[in-house]
Amino acid sequence: MDPYNGANVSERTHSTRPRRWFIAVLIGAIGIYLAANGIKLVKLGGSPYYVIAGLTQIGVCAMLLRRSRLGPPLYGVFLLSTVAWSVAEVGAEPWGLFARLGLPILLGMWLAAPMLGRAAARLLRAIPRSSKATVALAVVLGSAGYFTLSASHTTPHIEHTPGESTDWVAFGGTEQGTRYSPLTQITPDNVSHLQLAWTYRTGDMPKASDAQTGWTFEATPLKIDDTLYVCTAHSVVHAIDAETGQKRWVFDPGSEAAWMPLRACRGVAYYRNPQAAGSAVDCAERIVAPTGDSRLIALDAHTGQLCRSFGQQGSVRLLDGIGKYPPGYLLATSPPTVVDGKLIVGSYIMDGTMVGAPSGVIRAYDAVTGELAWAWDMEHPDRIGAPPSGETYTPGTPNAWPPFSADPELGLVYVPLGNATPDFFAAHRSPAAERYGTALVALDVKTGRPRWHFQMDHHDLWDHDLPSQPTLVDFPTAAGPVPAVIQPTKRGELFVLDRRDGKPLTEVVEKPVPQGAAPGDYTSPTQPFSVGMPSFAGEPLTESRMWGMTPLDQLLCRIRFRELRYEGQFTPPSVHGSLVYPGSAGIFSWGSVALDEKRGILIANTVHAPFVVKLVPRNMADAMGLGVAPNTATASDSTRGTPERAVGAQAGLPQIGSPYAAQATPFLSPAQVPCMSPPWGQLSAVDLSSRRLLWQKPFGTSRDNGPFGWTFGLPLAVGVPSAGGAIALRSGVALIAASQDRYLRAYETQSGRELWKARLPAGGQATPITYLSKPSGRQFVVVAAGGHAGLATRAGDYVLGYALP
Repeated sequence: MDPYNGANVSERTHSTRPRRWFIAVLIGAIGIYLAANGIKLVKLGGSPYYVIAGLTQIGVCAMLLRRSRLGPPLYGVFLLSTVAWSVAEVGAEPWGLFARLGLPILLGMWLAAPMLGRAAARLLRAIPRSSKATVALAVVLGSAGYFTLSASHTTPHIEHTPGESTDWVAFGGTEQGTRYSPLTQITPDNVSHLQLAWTYRTGDMPKASDAQTGWTFEATPLKIDDTLYVCTAHSVVHAIDAETGQKRWVFDPGSEAAWMPLRACRGVAYYRNPQAAGSAVDCAERIVAPTGDSRLIALDAHTGQLCRSFGQQGSVRLLDGIGKYPPGYLLATSPPTVVDGKLIVGSYIMDGTMVGAPSGVIRAYDAVTGELAWAWDMEHPDRIGAPPSGETYTPGTPNAWPPFSADPELGLVYVPLGNATPDFFAAHRSPAAERYGTALVALDVKTGRPRWHFQMDHHDLWDHDLPSQPTLVDFPTAAGPVPAVIQPTKRGELFVLDRRDGKPLTEVVEKPVPQGAAPGDYTSPTQPFSVGMPSFAGEPLTESRMWGMTPLDQLLCRIRFRELRYEGQFTPPSVHGSLVYPGSAGIFSWGSVALDEKRGILIANTVHAPFVVKLVPRNMADAMGLGVAPNTATASDSTRGTPERAVGAQAGLPQIGSPYAAQATPFLSPAQVPCMSPPWGQLSAVDLSSRRLLWQKPFGTSRDNGPFGWTFGLPLAVGVPSAGGAIALRSGVALIAASQDRYLRAYETQSGRELWKARLPAGGQATPITYLSKPSGRQFVVVAAGGHAGLATRAGDYVLGYALP
């Protein structure tokens, strides 16, 4: 008797027996795995489902091996029970159901294949031949209709208010950081007709000397008059014809020889000397760029030659006054902010290395001469200039690595600060570092003195640096528009402050947070929450939110979740190991937000990635090789805390001078996908008038990533990590690349409807720009596509220009 149909089929016995044994053994092996690990999960206080599921599958295996007809029905009961349990845990959420039901359903279909095949054959024999053709035609036409996209055809038009800039003159469009363009030639109706107009290749690609995960092409170009200016990961500056994409000039500052933990140049700055009009003054218009070896260089905007009157023959050393450190400990990765004839710049400081890392001093230089105008060293509030001979700026103070914003009328520059080094231990921090750490500070442009500050994390133990350029806006209130600054945070909060005095314009409350820091440290009893604006932090993590490609890796994520310390947001780092969410990668990052000024809509792309942070006592850290600071070992030495280990994956952070080293790693399953359920990346819109979420959707697909780093090309809308920002057009279109899949996308600002996308030749982890080209009168959209090693996207050297036909 055949257990699959109860009939004598001796002619098929030979072919079905190996298949039946294989299915039985596979189901049994999975059952043993689920039961054994399920017992461990129950001991940790987790769900008993996996024990029950494992024992049931072991029973199914035994029945199949005995050729009992009860095997398939028992598996059916198990499958129905799993469906009920899954819905009880996650409701109708598709990806949650997929993780729980995908593998069991696949095995069930395989188990039932003989019966289903015979039933299908009987059904087909009963259908007349003419009806079969009709069914086939309907399937083809239905599929074609599903995948066909319709497009509206309208005549392009140009509309902008006279006096509004049609260029892109600063990192954020303007120094206000709104990433907004008044241009309207590209509209929701015609954006689907955008075509690639030109391609420029910089020739700059990753080199063997670059850190394993430190190479990026994150640049936002500038467009001034008829020229684009862009810097590459190795700090090479390119000038490109804005209409044709042809090379104008290239300047290589020669900074690539030194090893650096991070190869990034997010953009350059532009300055026009108002005293130089009509004269032969050196570099009347200049491009100022940061370099990988810690300089600011000034170049003639027209020729690309060094401005010899700037600093020392065209460059200013940012290491002056810092002290002696190995190369790479202090870098300028973001362009300076230009305001009132000054170049105001912060710095990237290598994370997690030591107490007393390079100073986070904020400095302003004369945009013409390169002379130091002022320096804000928070430990010396009365000292405006450089430190006295033989002294340095105060080591270990909070730094500011993103771009700044400025209000020339108020005479203020807005500086988003990080925490004092190292990241995950803070008992040693000074009162000034405690006051200004992870705070937005408004500095007087003329003197560098703080006018006000607002702290967004108290006693930051989580590497919650303020990561985004502040956005200046006239914020709608009941009393009328108020000059405001919006600061996104790694925690997913949007703080809205009066930019004149730093007072909140939307409600901020102090809430109690988890306590119990590692021995020797302490925690703040409360933290500020911006409850008057939508939060993007999401709900606290739970065991049911753990995810995997299958129930097998999901079970291991559940076990790991139960093993780690997690008490919600602000769970302190611990020797045992803590789950930190939002994590140090941030929900918001340097891409910041875009503001549709016409509609009062804020566009935000966010990333959702928990981290595991474990503190390692100093004696154990030394034994593990975590007690050596980066760059004191060679890049090939894998045993002494090399730069790659310390900075690239943040696997080992020495934190020299504190009682603990630290290990900080993404919370991933054994299949190398996030343990938290999707979406891992989202795109959202906030109405500033109502202060409510307009729409939110997963951002990016799985086309260019997958388990174990494999790429299957499946464009599943899971929402994936991103790096970069959006821009908003007055016409009601938002454009963004940034996502881990290689697309430039256009959305309708009001509704979130995706209008268009273009496949990029490399990762587009950069913010696009748009401008009007004078020769043709066409509006262009330009984006750098060169990849991001940290996101494992394809490397490249492309700058791409799109326009309507």
